[in-house]
Amino acid sequence: MSSSPPGAGPAVLVTGGSSGLGAAVVAAVAGSGGRPLVLDRRRPGDGVPWVECDLADTRAAEEATRELAERVGGLDAVVTAAGMDVPGRLADVPRDTWERIVVVDLLATVAVIRAALPYLEESRGNVVTVASTLGVKAVGDATAYCAAKFGVVGFTRSLAAELAGSVGVTLVIPGGMRTAFFDDRDPQYRPGPDAKLNDPADTAAAIMFALSQPPGCAVRELVVCAEQETSYP
Repeated sequence: MSSSPPGAGPAVLVTGGSSGLGAAVVAAVAGSGGRPLVLDRRRPGDGVPWVECDLADTRAAEEATRELAERVGGLDAVVTAAGMDVPGRLADVPRDTWERIVVVDLLATVAVIRAALPYLEESRGNVVTVASTLGVKAVGDATAYCAAKFGVVGFTRSLAAELAGSVGVTLVIPGGMRTAFFDDRDPQYRPGPDAKLNDPADTAAAIMFALSQPPGCAVRELVVCAEQETSYP
């Protein structure tokens, strides 16, 4: 993962790094001696360098990515962990909400990676995108989320072919995790008390495994979920 100067750990930009899986990745990067950087609407903990950014504004996401990269002297990796969902039937989800889900989950992923590419090509770095088991198996009342996450899968597979030999690309497909992701949902869309959910730290560890591979060795895809995950396979 690292082509950083001697004595400096690899610089890893994490979208959505203030909570949930993103925060777990930030902790894992820091714990391994790396330098996490965050794009989020909320301040991350422990003085982690960050830029406040609403990822629904893709132009701002690109500018914030370049700002962080220039601030720390380049990037070694990007992990696009930010995501959102508001479940509901297509006719019931407001248009602006539906479109925001697709922008945050898919188009912002593309925007951040596009802005980061010059730095990653220079460092021979890595990209890890975060899809979902609902990016490979569709369910009802999730049209926006499934559209976005299926898009992340297709985008990442194409990007891996495009960047082969210059930037490492890994697609991570996580199942449900014990995070605040479900907190604001209507009760019918929240996991039940007996739901089998993964610890986000375990998914973060899988991401770190992908990032730890030497140049030329690619971990292309990882599915990480609880053994009894209902949305996979």
